[in-house]
Amino acid sequence: MDTAHAPSSSLHARFLQLQQALQQDIIGQAALVERLLIALLADGHLLVEGAPGLAKTTAIRALAAHLEADFARVQFTPDLLPADLTGTEVWHPQDGKFEFQPGPIFHSLLLADEINRAPAKVQSALLEAMGERQVTVGRHTYPLPPLFLVMATQNPIEQEGTFPLPEAQLDRFLMYVRIGYPQAATETEILRLARQRARGALQGAAVSPALASRITQQEVFAAREAVLDLHLAPALERYLVELVLASRDPGRYDSALARRIAWGASPRGSIALERCARARAWLAGRDFVTPEDVRAVAPDVLRHRVLPSFEATAEGWDGARLVEELLQRVPLP
Repeated sequence: MDTAHAPSSSLHARFLQLQQALQQDIIGQAALVERLLIALLADGHLLVEGAPGLAKTTAIRALAAHLEADFARVQFTPDLLPADLTGTEVWHPQDGKFEFQPGPIFHSLLLADEINRAPAKVQSALLEAMGERQVTVGRHTYPLPPLFLVMATQNPIEQEGTFPLPEAQLDRFLMYVRIGYPQAATETEILRLARQRARGALQGAAVSPALASRITQQEVFAAREAVLDLHLAPALERYLVELVLASRDPGRYDSALARRIAWGASPRGSIALERCARARAWLAGRDFVTPEDVRAVAPDVLRHRVLPSFEATAEGWDGARLVEELLQRVPLP
């Protein structure tokens, strides 16, 4: 951390405590914790892919426990209906009118567990909510809470009975994060924590000792303002934009790469890349963004926005590998 430029803000200290508290609850997933906080600070949504048992559900539950915000979990299944997510209008004969009963999507923190197990009509119900922060039922449109974050999970192992997310919905996610298995030493620590919880040592403690009080929504909004105030040098802004432009016209750098990219990132990708780089810099205690901030978040921000061609897919390329190639070819500022 660059202490010469580190912000001496109590607000920043609160979020550092939040990060430490989450890392105590979610052992071995420091990258996931950081990405979850970046999504919170950048006002975006997170798609997490990983094998079962890697604390994906635990992560969003732990964040909800440390925030003054309500939380809901929806298990996506093939028989789920859009109304099960958004809510529906119920007829009250005694009053002679319909009354809207809001669904779980009206909570501030929403866990969409195994999102790819629900059919397209349910997945599309999330599009308006994630993109416009509102839900339309019948003739009425209802605003969602000011603090609204969706964390969706999907399992890469069992693909039978799943429905791949359409590109339009993938683009609504700020980041697409893939997590793997922990190291041996980390797994030993997980066993120790599991034994403590089994004995009841941690029961009844909704908030870790590292965080004395919950983060309020006002503190979240203030932190987002602070993130937007960080300095972003014009040369770094041009580099950020050039990365996205290179995904649309990779032939300027490599003709072989041009054959492997079918579609590049949209302007939403540029916005997401800037906001995530700013949030990472703020969490690191700096008041300026560095090229490393941009390069660190670029794979998770762009992997689902840069689509491989049929030729590239046949050769085993995916969005993540394409983004890594772009990072190697676009010169640093």
